[in-house]
Amino acid sequence: QVQLVESGGGLVRPGGSLRLSCVASGFTFSSAAMSWYRQAPGKERELVAAFISGAGSTKYADSVKGRFTISRDNAKNTVYLQMNSLKPDDTAVYYCNAEWWSVVAAEIRSDWGQGTQVTVSS
Repeated sequence: QVQLVESGGGLVRPGGSLRLSCVASGFTFSSAAMSWYRQAPGKERELVAAFISGAGSTKYADSVKGRFTISRDNAKNTVYLQMNSLKPDDTAVYYCNAEWWSVVAAEIRSDWGQGTQVTVSS
């Protein structure tokens, strides 16, 4: 059974930092494409940061470039999102996503975590 468990969200003042973690299980983490998305109230879910290839290349939303960093530890089956210089516009529920090849189903699977709330407010 696939599980993605996010943690690390909370309330932070503008300019502050948080580090989100997502612990994965149920699939081969090292070969999965891992991403972070977010969804603010009344808005669509949007991509924040992602690993886009097995070589570790990354991409970021323009709104977070230079402030957020995605990283992973394959030994711990964990992907991180370091968020610095946080702004009120970063307030959202943050979700971890995994895309991975299912040998059993012979297809690419996409799974989501339950989300973690990040609130940036003074």
